[in-house]
Amino acid sequence: MVNIHQYWVYILSNKTHSVLYIGITNDLYRRYMEHKNGIIEGFTKKYRCHSLLHYECYTDVNEAIAREKELKGWSREKKETLIKSANPNFWNLAVELKWI
Repeated sequence: MVNIHQYWVYILSNKTHSVLYIGITNDLYRRYMEHKNGIIEGFTKKYRCHSLLHYECYTDVNEAIAREKELKGWSREKKETLIKSANPNFWNLAVELKWI
C-alpha cells in the first residue's frame, strides 16, 4: 500500500485584509486551527490572521516548499490576483470547509 502525503501551501489574512501570510503545512485543518486560536506565536497571532483565503495541495514536499517561496516573492498585487481567481470576494474558506 502506498502512503500518499499531502502538503498544503496556504494564504491567511486578517479581518480587514490589510496583511497576507503565506505558510506550508502537512495538515491544513490543524494548522488553521492553531492560527485561529492564537497557539502560534508571531505574525499571524499579532495581526489576527484568521481568514483562510487560498490553499493549494501538493504530494511532493519539495514542490510545496518551492511554491511557498515563489508566492512569498510575489508582489501583493500578484498575490491578490491569485486569491481572486478562485475566491473573488476574499471569503474565509474555513467557513466553506465547515471548520468554523
